[in-house]
Amino acid sequence: MKVAGIDYGEVRIGVAISDPERLIAFPLQTYVRSTPERDAEFFLSLVKDEQISQFVIGIPLHLSGDESEESAEVLLFGSWLGNLTGLKIDYFDERFTSVEAEKILRKAKLTDKKRKERRDMIAAQLILSAYLEAGCQGISDYYDIND
Repeated sequence: MKVAGIDYGEVRIGVAISDPERLIAFPLQTYVRSTPERDAEFFLSLVKDEQISQFVIGIPLHLSGDESEESAEVLLFGSWLGNLTGLKIDYFDERFTSVEAEKILRKAKLTDKKRKERRDMIAAQLILSAYLEAGCQGISDYYDIND
């Protein structure tokens, strides 16, 4: 089964998925948030349509490795998503993924508008790719984040 990578944002959520063997991460889409009901429909459809068995969500940490103010919001979202889908939620350090995504998109010489449309899903791909390369071990394995 596949893992879905999430780059959480208050307005947009980047989504990436792995192959069933969990070797490669692919950007899927940038979801523009709506109502709680529509957000729930989106994620439930994603789980069903893409055969997702787990989510990994990028968590914003300070350079020191400590949680940032935004971390609490990401953890709330992860709790909501886990309760909604019944799937395992893991978290992975997302430091510099948006910057790296922007660099990749600039090299592709995309317009500002096209970069904005794609940045979050590319950041989700980077988060998921790093998670897969780490042997599917997120920071939840080292801290009591899910408790």
